[in-house]
Amino acid sequence: MPRAARLDAPGVLPHVLGRGIEKRKIFLDDPDRVDFINRLGRLAKEDSMDVYAWSIMPNHFHILCKTKKRPLSFSMRKLLTGYAVNFNKRHRRHGHLFQNRYKSIVCQEDAYLAELVRYIHLNLLRGGVVKDLRELRDYPWSGHFALMGKKEGRE
Repeated sequence: MPRAARLDAPGVLPHVLGRGIEKRKIFLDDPDRVDFINRLGRLAKEDSMDVYAWSIMPNHFHILCKTKKRPLSFSMRKLLTGYAVNFNKRHRRHGHLFQNRYKSIVCQEDAYLAELVRYIHLNLLRGGVVKDLRELRDYPWSGHFALMGKKEGRE
């Protein structure tokens, strides 16, 4: 059965999720996280998308963005392929890193948007990556860190 086509037009607000194959870790260390965030930041600077929320967990990531000049598929291919190639080189491995293709769910309501931003940033707390809100505020691998005025970028 063929996969359903995605809504991929300028101005769409997708919640994008990607998971490691067999739920394995896709972020093993800080250089992995920095590489991913820098790649995401470059897409925003290239005017491919606006990023509203993001977080990286050990075995998956969440991104809430608004597409701009380029289709989401172009941006995600650039982000995920480049990241996977570097990850495999750094960790001397071969093969697929991500389980299937990324998932994207279109956010269509303003009320849902605010809840989705909360969900993405609090996912680190629910997943046990951080133990409390204070630790979340200081955790540098999510958009919450930037929203709290800690740091704008990694480069």
